[in-house]
Amino acid sequence: MAGHSLNGIELPRGMLWVDEFNWSAVSKSVDRSITGAQVIDVSLLIAGRPITLQAVETQGWIRRTTLQQVQALVDEPQGEYLLVLADGREFRVQFAASDPIAAAPIARPELPSDIHPYVATLRLITV
Repeated sequence: MAGHSLNGIELPRGMLWVDEFNWSAVSKSVDRSITGAQVIDVSLLIAGRPITLQAVETQGWIRRTTLQQVQALVDEPQGEYLLVLADGREFRVQFAASDPIAAAPIARPELPSDIHPYVATLRLITV
């Protein structure tokens, strides 16, 4: 079965979207009018949904060469990419402003090969 892809870069399907349900497309703010009545302002959010793809020690490992390709995307100043999840859903995304990528090698090789596995987290937002 195919995994996820980001700008054509294949990502492991074992990287889970961990904040999928920590979002609402509706934003509400509550204030009081000068008469004391409650005023609820509602707006629809059209972008900025977080998509955090995360691996764990037991699944979703990503190869070093793939991480290097993803890091090259992070370093592009105007990067906007197509994310296709393993289930077929598609999103236009960019990397989050803070901590866009985190990765740690499985074991601690002195000179990791291109195929050495890493546990990684990719932080994206919809645009």
